[in-house]
Amino acid sequence: MEPGPVQIVSITEDHKFILDEKKLKEILYHHKAREKKVALVSIAGDFRKGKSFLLDFFLRYLRAKDAKDWMGKENEPLRGFDWRGGAARHTTGMIMWSEPFLMSMPDGEEVAVLLMDTQGTFDSNSTVFVNAFIFALTLLVSSVTVYNIMHNLQEDNLQHLSFFAEYGVLAIDAYQTSPFQQLTFLIRDWQFEYETPYGFAGGETVLSERLIIRPNQHHDLELVRSRLRQCFRKVNCFLMPHPGLKVTNRRDFDGKLEDIEQDFKDQLDKFVPDLFRSDNVNFVKEINGEQITSTQLFEYFRTYCAIFASGDLPSPKAMLEATAEANNLAAKAVSKEFYIRAMEQHCGGDRPYIHPSQLEALHNEVRRQSLEKFRVARKMGGEQLSQTYQQDLDNEISELYGNYKKHNDSKNVFAFSRTPTTFISCMVISYLIAGVLDAVWLGGLNFIFMFSFWAFQPVYSRCIQSAMKSVLGQATGGHAKAN
Repeated sequence: MEPGPVQIVSITEDHKFILDEKKLKEILYHHKAREKKVALVSIAGDFRKGKSFLLDFFLRYLRAKDAKDWMGKENEPLRGFDWRGGAARHTTGMIMWSEPFLMSMPDGEEVAVLLMDTQGTFDSNSTVFVNAFIFALTLLVSSVTVYNIMHNLQEDNLQHLSFFAEYGVLAIDAYQTSPFQQLTFLIRDWQFEYETPYGFAGGETVLSERLIIRPNQHHDLELVRSRLRQCFRKVNCFLMPHPGLKVTNRRDFDGKLEDIEQDFKDQLDKFVPDLFRSDNVNFVKEINGEQITSTQLFEYFRTYCAIFASGDLPSPKAMLEATAEANNLAAKAVSKEFYIRAMEQHCGGDRPYIHPSQLEALHNEVRRQSLEKFRVARKMGGEQLSQTYQQDLDNEISELYGNYKKHNDSKNVFAFSRTPTTFISCMVISYLIAGVLDAVWLGGLNFIFMFSFWAFQPVYSRCIQSAMKSVLGQATGGHAKAN
């Protein structure tokens, strides 16, 4: 299928959310992403402010693989994430591009880059909880979050970050590491270019002014200002000009570059390549100071969504506990996948039958390596929590080993040929005795043994059919369970 946008989180009419684990797993376990480290670039902010429109330029850049003319032809319509003009909300829930993009890091390692679009917040249909959930999940799972705002950086934009500043303080105190990576304020339709120029330089000026702590400020706003740069490893700001009236006022605008103002295109050509710089130390997703893989990111998605399932915004402490739980689950998932991959190489699928003692020795060694891989992984939550998940891992490995044993036994042709072999032996003996008796003129007795020879044939056929069905059935079932 052609790559396209996939809804991974849906918001129901009664304002509940549903994580589509199957679709999310298809993306994160894609052959381009599986077992690779990931970078998740997402965009969040108020509804109807051009987030999906901007993401399609991210797509163009990643498809062009850093080419100088990455923006494409002047008359080429913009395709990718769904977007349209007007005042009504378009994107709902959370949407991820179905196919990862591979990007080489300075050390030569390939990283899977994912793009995510989020529902616009603070429209007439969204509750405070839904807004908080969308924003929280975006910040927690993304390595780079673009906070898309209009005209200026206002107090309410900073206030939305107060919850995360408090969570960040707890995380820093507990684990001595910043919980979030990069937050980029993108101020759209900047109107004061005569005072502060477009781009990152002008954005830093605006950001520094807004983060000044003033006398008699509310505690939440003071906390954000004092801890924002601590909670996020990188905070920057970019000032973007208006794209032009053809973009905002024409119903038939389809994203052609020829309809967009040159100032906007010039700044876009500076902003997007900087966002995807491979030498950016915050680009690859990290949790607890460790770069994570697509398998681990799946576990974080599931755990974070589970803690929001109650319908109430969790406390910063609860969020920290959920992160520790997800951290251990992610370490367990990587170790379990290591066990499966190693066993599959030796006895999975159509691999030949191996002796049970060899299989047990293989299992013991791979199990040891898998548990060691879990033990040495950096984990949060303390030793007691870690031991719980290590025991769960050991139990799941034992269950997997049982399936591999059954699958291996199903390949043992001799085990299933014992009964047929017995009948074959009886047939051969009967035939030989009948031949000897016939040679010495004992025809009466000859008839008895020849009758036995022909009588064994249908029984033998049924045994062979039964054995073959058993072999095929166990081979298929055992392989499915092992996977």
